[in-house]
Amino acid sequence: MIAPAPVRVLLAEDQVLVRDSFKVLIDATPGLVTVGEAGTGTEAVFLARQRRPDVVLMDVRMPGMDGIEATRRICAHPGTAGVRVLILTTFDLDEYVYAALRAGASGFLIKSATATELLAAIRVVASGEALLAPTVTRRLITEFVRRPERAPAVRALDGVTPREREVLTLIGGGMSNAEIAEHLHLTVGTVKTHIGHLLTKLNARDRAQLVIAAYEAGLVTTSR
Repeated sequence: MIAPAPVRVLLAEDQVLVRDSFKVLIDATPGLVTVGEAGTGTEAVFLARQRRPDVVLMDVRMPGMDGIEATRRICAHPGTAGVRVLILTTFDLDEYVYAALRAGASGFLIKSATATELLAAIRVVASGEALLAPTVTRRLITEFVRRPERAPAVRALDGVTPREREVLTLIGGGMSNAEIAEHLHLTVGTVKTHIGHLLTKLNARDRAQLVIAAYEAGLVTTSR
């Protein structure tokens, strides 16, 4: 039986010691391999286009082009359309998390995470899922809904059915698939089907972008 190809990871982190630690950990883990190291956002964009990794582990604060702009350029470029970005952040940087998700990131990881959590996060994002825990989703949305000066772009929901709108609202509120199923008296399979339709209709890469769509459509309010 042929073993599956390893998940290819690009490291974008300006602190050399931190970057080296990530590299040692990833390369020592079966099924994962680093394919490049970047110390700036500019280098991250260049290497992403050149080596087309499965996942970019992206720090936010880097000299020159920051991780947000680098994420935007990677996710928007046709040559790196399949590259997933996992943002490294801290809880006091929710503002940057939101901007990164809007830029196309598939999720984020807290810098205080354990080695096990880091490796799991890389695999989750590489598989095409969004790494956005419900509790963190609630914190993120609450933070921005309470700031009227940070008005989101208006998101149209053309073609979205009333039921899909309900599902999108609950996703924006941070509910998991199981919680949505229970709330709407549906099966988890039906919820997944609705989510699939939402991804297509809203041209969203993953669940993380559906959270942003719910926020930008005004479906999430301070009362939720």
